[in-house]
Amino acid sequence: MALKIVDPAVISKTERLAEIAGLSNADAVEKAVDAFLAQHSPTEASDAWERMDAMLRQLDRIPDLPHPGDPLTWDSFGLPK
Repeated sequence: MALKIVDPAVISKTERLAEIAGLSNADAVEKAVDAFLAQHSPTEASDAWERMDAMLRQLDRIPDLPHPGDPLTWDSFGLPK
């Protein structure tokens, strides 16, 4: 499928990018599109990290217990309060 660009500003930018990168116009556009997609497309790895961060934020909201091994408090008779 051919891509027709008629905006002179876009053509100028594409030619400048190709010249800087030492590529053809088509290769420069392809690399720019690939870079944009890599930066803005969600990947499975980033999704997994986002889910892990969400779980850790939930765990951080749990208050710390004074005695983590024994969550109950006891009175002087040895009964739970």
